[in-house]
Amino acid sequence: MRPRSLTLLAGILLTGALAAAPASADPAGDKGFTITDPRIAESSGLAASHLHPGIYWTHNDSGDGPYIYAVDSATGKTVARITLSGVGTPRDVEAISIGPGNQIYVGDIGDNLDGSWPYVWIYRLPEPRKLVDQTVRATQYVVKYSNGARNAESLIVHPKTGRVYIIDKKEDGGHLYEGPATLSPTGTNIFKPIAPVDLWATDAALSPDGTQLAVRGYFGGVYYDWNGGRIKREGRLDVPLQKQGESVAYSADGTKLLYGSEGADSPVQAQDAPGGSGKASPSGSGSSAAGSDGGSSSGGVKAGAVAVGVAALVLFGLRRLRRPSQRRH
Repeated sequence: MRPRSLTLLAGILLTGALAAAPASADPAGDKGFTITDPRIAESSGLAASHLHPGIYWTHNDSGDGPYIYAVDSATGKTVARITLSGVGTPRDVEAISIGPGNQIYVGDIGDNLDGSWPYVWIYRLPEPRKLVDQTVRATQYVVKYSNGARNAESLIVHPKTGRVYIIDKKEDGGHLYEGPATLSPTGTNIFKPIAPVDLWATDAALSPDGTQLAVRGYFGGVYYDWNGGRIKREGRLDVPLQKQGESVAYSADGTKLLYGSEGADSPVQAQDAPGGSGKASPSGSGSSAAGSDGGSSSGGVKAGAVAVGVAALVLFGLRRLRRPSQRRH
């Protein structure tokens, strides 16, 4: 083969090797968005979809109805409104979380009079596989606290165990409450305090791998090592200043924290999750973020190394072929 042909072949092989290598850039994550639906004027909770990449579930505070909304983070537009059937009239819906098996949990746990309700409710429904306006039957759970009624705006579901937790809202700091291992749809579910929380909490979220708890308030936030629910404080969160900071959620790949606010055309702002924690897709996730933990990045590095190796071998061969042969004396 002539040297010119070999040069052309080298270029083809190098191009092909590089094209075959997956990008080694950081996971895309979510860059934030603005909720444009005029029906969502009091967004109080936020959760990244497990089945639909780039979709976030939210809901209004009190005064709406048994609705949750699927918002496309690429456009800020609502792509589906889900009506919950099989539940009573919501009083003060404050939180939303998604657990194992793509089950959505909605926390009707607000109590602005801080103890006026003897019990509150949690609703559970399967995440719809099709994003269209529809009615979905939900299961309603009655919740009480072991130490008396209280106001709360934070509900989290562990992504591995499915256990439900609530953080009460106290100006001088509240507590993390643990629910029963399995919620009962027929009896009363008693939640017990298991650890103090150093914040006037308006929302909280667990990382997709279940190792990190993020808690936000109006003017700041704290993150904890989950430690089996016996949380250990790790540091402060870089919470953006918002008109009325009400919600926080991890992106589906766990690399970002998204912070939401109430109000018309409310912004959802993204920040890097501290320590890069939670870089794993949620249990049962159908998201394209699946496998975006260390395996994806290392795969990109390995493929890049292979591409460079192929190029080096080809160029080395070219140089050998082009080198003038030495005459024997």
